[in-house]
Amino acid sequence: MEVKIAHSWKEHLQDEFEKPYFQQLAAFVKAEYQAAVVYPPGKEIFNAFDACDYDQVKVVIIGQDPYHGPGQANGLCFSVHEGVRMPPSLMNIFKEIHQDLGKPIPATGNLERWAKQGVLLLNATLTVRASTPGSHQNKGWETFTDAVIKKISDEKENVVFLLWGAYAQKKGEVIDRNKHLVLMSAHPSPFSADRGFFGGKHFSKTNAYLKSKGLAEIDW
Repeated sequence: MEVKIAHSWKEHLQDEFEKPYFQQLAAFVKAEYQAAVVYPPGKEIFNAFDACDYDQVKVVIIGQDPYHGPGQANGLCFSVHEGVRMPPSLMNIFKEIHQDLGKPIPATGNLERWAKQGVLLLNATLTVRASTPGSHQNKGWETFTDAVIKKISDEKENVVFLLWGAYAQKKGEVIDRNKHLVLMSAHPSPFSADRGFFGGKHFSKTNAYLKSKGLAEIDW
């Protein structure tokens, strides 16, 4: 089926788009957008892929659901649109970057600048009903994003995977640890950030690894 996604990804994922589960998923998502308020806006569902070319992927961050509040979700996990108040998890990410690398906390929570440097900001589920977290789980998105993670693991090398929280860590079980760097910690949520996310130094560790492989570091 025809999916509007960046060309570099389309050639790698076309087989997934043809599978029955994805066609059922597409029908479900289309019906949801017609029946309810769903985030992110339709044109931003595949923003994580459109903003980060397949050939450029150096880092993968795995989230769970898009934000379900008005104007928040922009198709990149943990990211929000310009001018939108930063959610607590994102603020904690910036606090850790400040502690780890000394960088000031930015004025905007839009992480597109990371994506353009090769950071795939992948939610496990790419859509959600307004004010209803988890509403689009177990409809097929997880199967699709599992396939994306496995494809990156199988076809690329020297990618850093940042797995924050038990959900992301389970999803990352398919990653080949012999070819890639996998960094795991607690989730940056205020409920768990003190249990190992803060002080984990994932951002400096990522850059040290990339540098060791002759790859450009990320300007976090």
